[in-house]
Amino acid sequence: MTKADIVNQIAEATGLTKTDTSVVVEGFLTSLIAAMEQGEHIEIRGFGTFKIVHRAPRTGRNPKTGEVVKIPSRAMPVFKPSRELRNSIAEVSVLPSS
Repeated sequence: MTKADIVNQIAEATGLTKTDTSVVVEGFLTSLIAAMEQGEHIEIRGFGTFKIVHRAPRTGRNPKTGEVVKIPSRAMPVFKPSRELRNSIAEVSVLPSS
C-alpha cells in the first residue's frame, strides 16, 4: 500500500477531496517525523508507538572480503504495535502472497 492508496481510501471514507486528504496525510507524517527528530515518544492508542532508539557502535564484517568494518552508533526509528493491532493481525487467517 502506498501513500496514494491511503489518501484514496481516506478521501472515499470521509468525502474530502484527494487534495485536501493528501495535505492532511502529509501533515500527519511531517508531524511524526518532526517529533521523532526531537526525540519524542509518540503513542497512538490502539495502533502503536513510535520512538527513537540509539544503536551502540559495533564491528561487522564485509561478507565478500571478510574485512572487519567499524559500524558507528546511530539513532534508529522503531515502531512497536499495540496489543490491539497485534491481536487483530493475528486473527487474519490467510495472508496475501507478495
